[in-house]
Amino acid sequence: MTGGKTHATDATNAARTMLYNIEQGGWDADLCALFNVPMALLPEVRDCNASFGETTVFGAAIPILGVAGDQQAATIGQACFQPGMLKSTYGTGCFALMNTGTTMVPSQNRLLTTIAYQLDGQVTYALEGSIFIAGAVVQWLRDGLKIISDAPQTQALAEAADPTQQVIIVPAFTGLGAPYWNPECRGAVFGLSRNSGPAEFARAALESVGFQTRDLADAMRADWAASGAEAPQGVLRVDGGMSASGFAMQFLSDILGAPVDRPTVLETTALGVAWLAGHNAGIMPDAAGFAETWALDRRFEPGMDDNTRDARYAAWQRAVQATIAAA
Repeated sequence: MTGGKTHATDATNAARTMLYNIEQGGWDADLCALFNVPMALLPEVRDCNASFGETTVFGAAIPILGVAGDQQAATIGQACFQPGMLKSTYGTGCFALMNTGTTMVPSQNRLLTTIAYQLDGQVTYALEGSIFIAGAVVQWLRDGLKIISDAPQTQALAEAADPTQQVIIVPAFTGLGAPYWNPECRGAVFGLSRNSGPAEFARAALESVGFQTRDLADAMRADWAASGAEAPQGVLRVDGGMSASGFAMQFLSDILGAPVDRPTVLETTALGVAWLAGHNAGIMPDAAGFAETWALDRRFEPGMDDNTRDARYAAWQRAVQATIAAA
């Protein structure tokens, strides 16, 4: 029920969850009335590669020729311009977006149906999922447990971990994000033995990010398949500080059972808005030309067999459900 009207489809409901109606491409009159927001006070919505005035913060008039949200900018910076392309950004948390093209895909798996970008009047939609704790779990090893002094140490520790131990960390320090959306549960550790030590904790911390990313990827692909679209591209493009961890990215590829591509430029959010501005200014190529400049640093290929992958992910799912049940 929105503004006193029942909407026939989940897609319409998803479009009306904010003041801006992403399906109709304008401010929602019903919601504005519901929240007593005069529509005349709301700003004009422009394309991401439009002109937005000037700034003098650096001492001279500099035109603002591109605007995008963090994850939308990273999607552009990763050149995810084709439907089915998927990127995941790793900072303190993790944010994954799948390009769904001109189709606004309603999520049946508790993801966000959103706008990826709007260029030259054409809207491109996306599915988005967020993980609350990604790089923050490494910060916890450093600042909370104090078993490392800096993040790069986790690589060597994880590689040295006892392969017979299967310690699992569910890093629900502030609850769980997509696709669980449980703010009440808190972090838990499973599979401890007397021999569990810093190496096993480091490996479990890095692996928790891969497990959570698979949660998002599986949910996105299920939504995408339910929309009747062809199977999405299998490759995941990654960026952000934590993507520099070779161990974390290799496990990510293993647990996804899909290639993971790390670009030469990890700060893709900045790159995306730079392209928007450059394209508007006429000094950078169009989307297709920009996509050709995307450069691969390393591709991580899955090396885990299917039985092991399925068993490891099933153990993760049991650990998550036990964590939720204990809340």
